[in-house]
Amino acid sequence: MKIFPPTNHGQGGKSSEAAAGRVYHAIEAPKGELGYYIVSDGTTQPYRVRIRPPSLINLEAFDKMIRGHLVADVVAIIARSTLCWDEVDR
Repeated sequence: MKIFPPTNHGQGGKSSEAAAGRVYHAIEAPKGELGYYIVSDGTTQPYRVRIRPPSLINLEAFDKMIRGHLVADVVAIIARSTLCWDEVDR
């Protein structure tokens, strides 16, 4: 999928027309991989856009990190994590 530069359609806002298709693009963020999945039908508005935040992926590792630990240890593990809980709460 190719994304074209924004154009002004006389409504004061900007929009981008994208070629029909789907694409996944990942970039390195400070807390992990930030991914974008876009499905377009060729119009100015994509059919679907999903953003995969790094904190959500890092949260999946908690199961292995806390197995076999005491509750007090689990609290310390969560406190040491650098998760952004607003990203996880979707």
